Amino acid sequence: MMAKMMMMMMMIITTNNKPSIIIRDNEKRTCMLINVAISGDRNVIKKEAEKILKYKDLTVEIQRMWNVKTKVIPVIISATGTISKSFRKYVINISGNHEVKELKKTAILGTAHRLRKVLT
Repeated sequence: MMAKMMMMMMMIITTNNKPSIIIRDNEKRTCMLINVAISGDRNVIKKEAEKILKYKDLTVEIQRMWNVKTKVIPVIISATGTISKSFRKYVINISGNHEVKELKKTAILGTAHRLRKVLT
């Protein structure tokens, strides 16, 4: 009976969190949960904080299950290319060559494409 209660207490209720990209490095024993989103101009900072909080439980669960150091990396750009002050800090953590200028350009071109589709 006591063991059953302990198991029930250890169970963590998590929602269906699914980050955009998961990068697991077995050699360094790290895991990155990358979430990419395009938001409105005024919501960039709010959206970053929301994504970090949303994946907090998943981060803890992955650390426990895989025994790796896990971090959440929100990549949030507004529809017009606005980024937060901490955006570069997050993007540096992702391996590879990522230019902020190119990421902003991609977001703006995507917005223009959608607008053209809707307006024609």
